[in-house]
Amino acid sequence: MTKEELQFLVEKVSLEFFQQPFLHQASFNRRLKSTGGRYHLKSHDLDFNPLVYERYGKDELIKVIKHELCHYHLHLSGRGYQHKDKDFKQLLKQTGGSRFAPPLAAATFQLYRCRDCGTSVQRRRKIDTKRYVCGNCHGKLVFESTIKVSS
Repeated sequence: MTKEELQFLVEKVSLEFFQQPFLHQASFNRRLKSTGGRYHLKSHDLDFNPLVYERYGKDELIKVIKHELCHYHLHLSGRGYQHKDKDFKQLLKQTGGSRFAPPLAAATFQLYRCRDCGTSVQRRRKIDTKRYVCGNCHGKLVFESTIKVSS
């Protein structure tokens, strides 16, 4: 999908579901890692993660577009546009937008094993094996491998 096609799709969804025009720019942003889209408060532009379209298709992208358009239209009308606001939750439910983006980033874990008791320890961040020890027996921890869990 090109930038122009995305712009047209956002404008179409805005008119169809919100009965209001989208007057700003919509674009793909590959720097978005764990989120489906972003609404910019100052410029009122929308960014979308291209992985949503590539992995899940047009239907899921439209749900993310609806979510971001809820932020957009509520903010411009001076109503509650944040996730916690009642106005946002109601409008999102009315339009059928997604509350959360689908999983996009693969999680990586570090696997450590205790030399003494053999207990395995799994952490997202690397730990200093010279400083930290096994929680069961206070034995020395040894790095074993990195595990990548795909979404």
